[in-house]
Amino acid sequence: MFLEIWQKLKESPTTSLIPVFFLLLLGLFSLYSIAMVQVQEPPNAFTKQLFFLIPSFIMLIIMTVLSKRLIHKYIYFFYILAIISVLLPFLGDKVAGTYRWINFGLPFDFQPSELSKWIVVLVLARYLSYNNLQMNHFNSNIIPFIIALIPTIIVLNQPDLGTAFVMMSPVLPMLFWVGARPFHLFLIIAPLLSILSAFNVFVFSLWAFFLGIIIYVSKPKLLNAIGLYFSNIFLGLIFPLVWDSLRPYQQNRVLTFINPETDPLGAGYHIIQSKTALGSGGLLGKGWGQGTQTHLKFLPVQESDFIVSAIGEELGFIALFFMLSLFFWFIFKILRLAITTKDRFSGLTLIGIASIFMSHIFVNSAMASGLMPVKGLPLPFISYGGSFLLSSFMMLGLILNFGRDDVY
Repeated sequence: MFLEIWQKLKESPTTSLIPVFFLLLLGLFSLYSIAMVQVQEPPNAFTKQLFFLIPSFIMLIIMTVLSKRLIHKYIYFFYILAIISVLLPFLGDKVAGTYRWINFGLPFDFQPSELSKWIVVLVLARYLSYNNLQMNHFNSNIIPFIIALIPTIIVLNQPDLGTAFVMMSPVLPMLFWVGARPFHLFLIIAPLLSILSAFNVFVFSLWAFFLGIIIYVSKPKLLNAIGLYFSNIFLGLIFPLVWDSLRPYQQNRVLTFINPETDPLGAGYHIIQSKTALGSGGLLGKGWGQGTQTHLKFLPVQESDFIVSAIGEELGFIALFFMLSLFFWFIFKILRLAITTKDRFSGLTLIGIASIFMSHIFVNSAMASGLMPVKGLPLPFISYGGSFLLSSFMMLGLILNFGRDDVY
């Protein structure tokens, strides 16, 4: 048994661990700087991150050697468990105003939605790897969206907009990878684009023009074309009702995203402080342990959501460029494994996991630089967070597992 496990580990694409190793070091380096300069006694973010690395490495090995056949066979069962798990926080008390965590009586809480993200990917991979699936039919695209949408709606009501976004992010890349028509995928996201573009008359008019061209070029049946066009226009026109249904803090996030200075001491405070920290770091940074925005606590949630800003202030643009290069290398290796894998189930799983990591990297970096509203998404392998670190290492184990040459 041990020889079999060792053999699987040897055959795994372990070079994917190289960029992860350097990202981990960068994250620990930054967390230690924050804990040291602010004189945070243990347990602090740095010591907790070190502690969570132990179970994370154990789960990495387990997910690496776990049988693909067993994963394929029982993943629907674990999907049901995942749905139940994201419902469980509603039975407990609110933590930070949300129902995201489960308290097991330990010094830390567990966030089940972190595991649910990649379980959804595995369920989608199994469904889409079915050989008789006709992806040229529009109806074949509906069930994958429903699969991802069920846990997403639950998470959205916790509320956790960032994780809900990440849960839906693998659907389009996986559908495209398996051969879905681009026009069908466009029809799925068109209603959302119609709603989002309605904040401005000019933007909405431009969107209506391009929507008409895309539908005309795709040449659907006349009645279908008319229905598609005017249903999307109608959704845009009722956007004010959708806006009024948002919670006040969600409206503030959108407004301060457009212009953070409108509420510099309220909803815009996070973005302004984050951009200040990034800008003050310059090319080479202020030096390790010398970040004023970070260590005087002007920068909020610096161990997790805004760790990019903390790194940029202390180590500068060069460090951020190095970090993003490592992420690019990591994602590139996953995509390369997806292309060379021997079976569709493995390839789809790798594409889905790459999409999850890409979503976290893009949203966290864009949020820190003011390009997106604040969503509260951590940065893989760098940000502090026990549940997220454990989930990231489990996904890393799946990459090593499904990236091997063997078939299930």
